[in-house]
Amino acid sequence: MSSLLREEMDRVLFRPEGQKLKEFIEIEEKQQGRHFLCVSISKDKEAQISVVLCRRVKPSRTNKLQKSGLEDSYEKTEIWALEDLLILDGRDPDTDDPCFLMHFDTVRSVRAVSCAAKYTLARCLLSLSRKYHHTTLKLKNFDLMYIQPTAMYSDRGDCVVLAQICFYAFNLVCLSLCPVPLA
Repeated sequence: MSSLLREEMDRVLFRPEGQKLKEFIEIEEKQQGRHFLCVSISKDKEAQISVVLCRRVKPSRTNKLQKSGLEDSYEKTEIWALEDLLILDGRDPDTDDPCFLMHFDTVRSVRAVSCAAKYTLARCLLSLSRKYHHTTLKLKNFDLMYIQPTAMYSDRGDCVVLAQICFYAFNLVCLSLCPVPLA
């Protein structure tokens, strides 16, 4: 589902503006409709962060394939340049909190739908900042184990993290089965 949504947003909203959608997460906003925080790259290699509102509207022309009679309409409601992002603040790395702060000239509070989405976005922004702006984005209050690649974890995704957790659990089981000499 998310790959279809990504392709549709890219085709309808970003490609006509000469951009490519790199990453998006769903966020919660007070306004009605679905909201997404999107990261895109222009042909000039400028990274852009935008809030996109998705609304269900009646189609402009009759489409016999649509059973509901509604189609999605996408609109950018807020736009920032990645280079203007001063700090990405995860608020509290020790709790499972999907909220974070983006510090531009003003501070924009964002609530992702999950902590995994928040960390996915942070990894993407950090990577694009290094690649296109040759600077490291300042991160604050994030658990860096889940952000920066280490010997075991890399940008290959969550499967590697799961394998690492299983490895640790297997070691614990093996250690708990070892007999302890009573001397």
